[in-house]
Amino acid sequence: MATTTSPSKPLNSEMPIVASGDARRREAFGQFLILLSLIVLLALTLVPIVLMIFFSLKDNGQIYGRFWGMPNPVRWENYSSGYAAMSRYITNTLTYSSISVLGVVFLSSLTGYVFARHRFPLKNQLYLLILALLMIPGVLTLIPSFVWVKQLGLLNTPWAVILPWTAGGQVFGILLCRTFFSTLPQELFESGRLDGATEFQLYYRIALPLSWPIIVTLAIMHLVGTYNDFIWPLLTISSSEMQVVSVGLTQFTTQFGVTDWGPRMAAYVVATIPLLILFMFGMRYYIRGITSGAVKA
Repeated sequence: MATTTSPSKPLNSEMPIVASGDARRREAFGQFLILLSLIVLLALTLVPIVLMIFFSLKDNGQIYGRFWGMPNPVRWENYSSGYAAMSRYITNTLTYSSISVLGVVFLSSLTGYVFARHRFPLKNQLYLLILALLMIPGVLTLIPSFVWVKQLGLLNTPWAVILPWTAGGQVFGILLCRTFFSTLPQELFESGRLDGATEFQLYYRIALPLSWPIIVTLAIMHLVGTYNDFIWPLLTISSSEMQVVSVGLTQFTTQFGVTDWGPRMAAYVVATIPLLILFMFGMRYYIRGITSGAVKA
């Protein structure tokens, strides 16, 4: 007797599709949480900046009387007062920082080239000693550095900040430049030596042009660090004519000792403009230098 069997129906045929849909929903929910967290962090980061701009358009009466109210009338003259008060400090800071950046870029790149392309006794030991300086907090060397600058007779002079800034930026600069230079093809330098190039010519005609992104990255990072430095200029410079922007921002008081918050907030906004311009034109090289250094390291 022949028996007919009906084709078996797969009971779990829909399970992979359902599981895949649940996985996609969980992934989408996770991405949503990440995006929401980033938006919240960005908002918290922007709140002080928005308040700074908001208060820069008010006077003391509006700030104390209507803290959260809109500026009425808008005090645009606060920016002229802020610029008049900060222009000298900004010029001083950019001058000191630019000289320090030139010194750091030249010395760090030259030292990094030597460590990357030459062999000499105790090379690795010296490099490790230099890197060990990164582990020393700057506050521990604050008093010895002050005594050293005082004994040299540099207090209340531009060199009191230029030389320590230049010396302090060497360690990180050597680390960046040595890491990048060590990844350049050795054949380029060998061909240059065959053509009769000196070591210094190999440095500034081959190594430097190929390392432009990391050089710009080092310059931007050092300029931002020195531009925002507060403690060291406060200790070593007492003359208002030679003071830097970070210290100058604390001197917005009237003859009665009352702080003019509107012009002071406007001065904060004005003081950030040089750094915004710097990042606007150097961001592409900065990102290239950071990413290339990370990959090559």
